[in-house]
Amino acid sequence: SSEVIEPPFDDIDIDSESRFYEITLRQPVFQTPTEEVAIGIIGSRQESETSILDTPFPLSAGADDEGRTRINAIRLFQEWTKRSEQQVLAARSQFSIGISSGDTTINSGRGEPDSNFFAWRGQGQWVRLLAPNTILLIRGDVQLADRSLVPLEQIGIGGLESVRGYRQDLILSDNGAFISAELRLPIIQNDSGTLVQLTPFLDFGTGWNKEDENDIDDNTIASIGLGLRWQQGDLLEANIGWGLQLVPVDTRDRTLQEDGFYFSVIFRPF
Repeated sequence: SSEVIEPPFDDIDIDSESRFYEITLRQPVFQTPTEEVAIGIIGSRQESETSILDTPFPLSAGADDEGRTRINAIRLFQEWTKRSEQQVLAARSQFSIGISSGDTTINSGRGEPDSNFFAWRGQGQWVRLLAPNTILLIRGDVQLADRSLVPLEQIGIGGLESVRGYRQDLILSDNGAFISAELRLPIIQNDSGTLVQLTPFLDFGTGWNKEDENDIDDNTIASIGLGLRWQQGDLLEANIGWGLQLVPVDTRDRTLQEDGFYFSVIFRPF
């Protein structure tokens, strides 16, 4: 669940709750010590409810009069990975087909998004070892949809995992593309597993909606920045950095995230 705490909307107590369920079947169809091709199928269910002052209210496109959105989908994916001592190449393709059944959201005749949709998403990553613990990382992500989508199915651009220097999911759209280039340069390393890397990066993302009337004003963002990455073996990873907005975006409040700062900690006990 989440709550809007940003003024002036914090005064009207906007709440949102969401749930996500899925079952996945994945099968490798080609496998060698250095390469793998796999296919799979996912059955997913997404639910969300929104309210104002504890009263159910539709705040997102496609929601019913009680602020509810229900999406069932079948997702068919294909994965390819190829690795060597110097690099790793990975690509993933996924076709999502929305299913109208049971209590899913259906807006026939209303011109709003619902559980009937078709979308494709492609993701790729190239990791190249330039020198010991010196890595070039290039990532890309694209989504294309045949119609308007509910927010649960839209692609989010902006934030730590896409265009750093902007708030999380600044752009939420039916279609979108993102690409990032990052260099990881070691500055501290020792035999105990400690590795500290300097991480200059360049990020770019753009999004657009299927219907012209839903066009986004600031639909393209880009940033350049510098981060610090600390890794303690396979147990702990921390990232902190700052991104400079190459495409300035007006915001109501200047939080640390909107000023370009980001921070994350990943703990892997097992």
